[in-house]
Amino acid sequence: MVFLTTKMMQRTALFVTFGGLVTSLITTFLPFWKTMNSDLNEVENWFSGLWHTCLYTEEVGIQCKAYDSVLGLPMDLQISRVLMSVSIGTGGLAVLASFPGLEGVEMCSGQPGMKRRLLILGGVLSWVSGLTTLAPVSIVAYTTVVEFWDEGFPDVMPRWEYGEAMFSGWFGGLALLIGGTLLFVAVCMGDYDQRPPSVSSSPRAKHSKQHYLKTEVL
Repeated sequence: MVFLTTKMMQRTALFVTFGGLVTSLITTFLPFWKTMNSDLNEVENWFSGLWHTCLYTEEVGIQCKAYDSVLGLPMDLQISRVLMSVSIGTGGLAVLASFPGLEGVEMCSGQPGMKRRLLILGGVLSWVSGLTTLAPVSIVAYTTVVEFWDEGFPDVMPRWEYGEAMFSGWFGGLALLIGGTLLFVAVCMGDYDQRPPSVSSSPRAKHSKQHYLKTEVL
């Protein structure tokens, strides 16, 4: 394909990685990881995130409050906070490391080996960022399912369900993994483009070449 060049693949990989980073960043601070509403009081909707819990009513709107104590949080939320922070940090480093390695960027110009190593580093960091995004979202999703189907709770008691932020977290994590994979693909494409042309040195090839030259002269 004409448009599937190494330069285009590098920019596509960086764009996907940056999009996954932005999505993970937004997911980290959204208070819509879990949602809960009661059949007894349908005008109230509760939302829970990593940093805030919110209450929505038709009269007042949405009101959010930060958690009072970090140590008082459930273990899944504490782990999710740490992992999402690691995800944002590694995702930002992935973008910063990959940008100088792009073709056409003046930084590290004339150093193809350095550009190649930067792209590989960006791919590894993007993978780490994607995994540390998918892990906390999956942990919270698992605990939500376990608590939802816990038979120890009365049936009339409202239970937490999946919120919109969890789906955006899965999307951001997958985007980071795909972006890291595309960076490795771009590195392989660059290695293929820079390979030396194959020159056949077999005696039969030399004889054929000489015979062709003699025929051409004749």
